[in-house]
Amino acid sequence: MPNRPLLDTTPEVANALARGRAVVALESTIISHGMPWPQNAETALRVEAEVRAHGAVPATIAIIDGRLKAGLSTAQIERLGQEGPAVAKVSRRDMALLVARQGTGATTVAATMIVAAMAGIRVFATGGIGGVHRGAETSFDISADLQELARTPVAVVCAGAKSILDLRLTLEYLETHGVPVLGYRTPRLPAFFTQDSGLDLDARLDDADSLARVMKAQWDLGFSGGMVIANPIPAEYSLPLDTVNRAIDQALAEAKAQGCTGKSVTPFLLARVNALTGGDSLAGNIQLVLNNARLAAEVAVAYAALAGAAS
Repeated sequence: MPNRPLLDTTPEVANALARGRAVVALESTIISHGMPWPQNAETALRVEAEVRAHGAVPATIAIIDGRLKAGLSTAQIERLGQEGPAVAKVSRRDMALLVARQGTGATTVAATMIVAAMAGIRVFATGGIGGVHRGAETSFDISADLQELARTPVAVVCAGAKSILDLRLTLEYLETHGVPVLGYRTPRLPAFFTQDSGLDLDARLDDADSLARVMKAQWDLGFSGGMVIANPIPAEYSLPLDTVNRAIDQALAEAKAQGCTGKSVTPFLLARVNALTGGDSLAGNIQLVLNNARLAAEVAVAYAALAGAAS
């Protein structure tokens, strides 16, 4: 593992990486900004347990008191959950400032990818990636997650991009920047709360070994970027697309009326969609994260085996 003076890796994660074992990175904005207390901390611990149950070591990532953390204690997870939105939401542009101020922050997809790559972790499980926001043709509101996928060699297992986004433009952006978007047992992009957005993907792959081989081929070719592994929400938790779109349209109108902009938009919209769907979207969010953790662990195990065989 490379020497990173600002990075702390837990003994469990460091030992797994040193032995070439499977490790799965997990983000922390879902704890502080994605769900209410106490479901946020409970879900984070359930996700870690799910990763372990499928043969990999979890590494929940955050910045704690100015230190990059690859792996958190239960107390640190609960701290992020209890403090909630009072904890800084950290992307690439925020990291140096937060570290310099010895602050604490929950990492977005982009920041989690950065810390994972620093630690030598190749697989990351999250709920949904950020993307091109609706109305971006005038607002230029595009998530830093997309650019990070183009530059950082981590495979991100997710339930597609968040439904609140412009999914077609998100795929176009990823294509332009050379980021493969692979469907796990689906030929179309999942839409976070729903299984099928109707948008075609680059390829469908049906097992973890096949996904791991694409990862290894990408990095053996010398490409620096990551990839998206799109894993649909389990069918029993999938919401009708029309229901979700109606809730999103109302939430977007409310956000505009309240002048909600920047980093506050996504948490606001997710909270309003959850309220407008009677809590069904929160239940679905929890299940899709657990589902992604299972697949990420399987992919990490398969990739570790390939990497070990090649060494």
